[in-house]
Amino acid sequence: MKAKDVYFKTMIFVWLKLALGGALLLVSLILLAICLGLGSLGGGNGMGIALIIWLLLVCVLYGAVNRYVGYMLKAGHVAMVTTAVTTGTLPENQLQAAVGMIKERFVTANAYFVIDRLVSGAVSQLQRGLQKIDDILGKIPGVSLIVSFLQLFVQIALDYVDECCLGYTFLHKEQSAFKSAADGVVIYFQNWKKLLKDAAIMTVIVMGLSLLAWLLPFLLFTAIFAAFGIHWIFALVIGIIISAVIKNAFIDSWMMVKMMVSYMEVAPTTEITFDLYSKLCKLSRKFKSLFEKGQQEQPYNAQM
Repeated sequence: MKAKDVYFKTMIFVWLKLALGGALLLVSLILLAICLGLGSLGGGNGMGIALIIWLLLVCVLYGAVNRYVGYMLKAGHVAMVTTAVTTGTLPENQLQAAVGMIKERFVTANAYFVIDRLVSGAVSQLQRGLQKIDDILGKIPGVSLIVSFLQLFVQIALDYVDECCLGYTFLHKEQSAFKSAADGVVIYFQNWKKLLKDAAIMTVIVMGLSLLAWLLPFLLFTAIFAAFGIHWIFALVIGIIISAVIKNAFIDSWMMVKMMVSYMEVAPTTEITFDLYSKLCKLSRKFKSLFEKGQQEQPYNAQM
């Protein structure tokens, strides 16, 4: 099944991500109205305090909701994309099937969260590797700018690699989720040139669309807030929130599907180089933790 087909056949998760983001945006606007009302009572200093309080409330809100709801939506989407790519079919009730696969594989939301964070930390080693290049060559005119762009490119591409590695855990139920996730990271590193090459064009597109998704709401709310005498900084934050909602629902989902399709094409035929485990353990503390947890846990079937 091609990436485009997988994306449109799993659109239910895209719409759910959009609905969640829209709900958070609505609550953020309500909190903004409340904070502006209270801030106006204190004059100029009051508005500054209101902005700080609002930003803190929004950060806590987004962190809490994404921690317990956003991650489960992403896990469900990963499960269904994995199913579509590897079997060529999808269950009639995708939500029910996704919930069943998540509960069967990770048992609790916290287990998925821990594994996802460990995987994300492990794959970020590529970016740190580029930073070392910048430290060595940074004094050469123009090199620092080039390396900075490469770091940005790699970071955007790596944002979607953890989903690939977690998708791998759904394929290997005979071993623990930690062990499968560690294997998934190793498989990525063995194929990183191909995977990043496949992500190159999409990453440029993501950068352009993300900028557009932020710029339009920012200009719109700047005009609206200016009419009411509200500081432009509020428009900036609202624009960022709207951009994040659109990016998470549509752009991130599309990039995730593209990366997972490329990853699943090479994963089944990749022969894992076992000495790479020790190398990655030396490079990444989080990968070492992921690998050690996988070694300590019993095989998945033994826990049933």
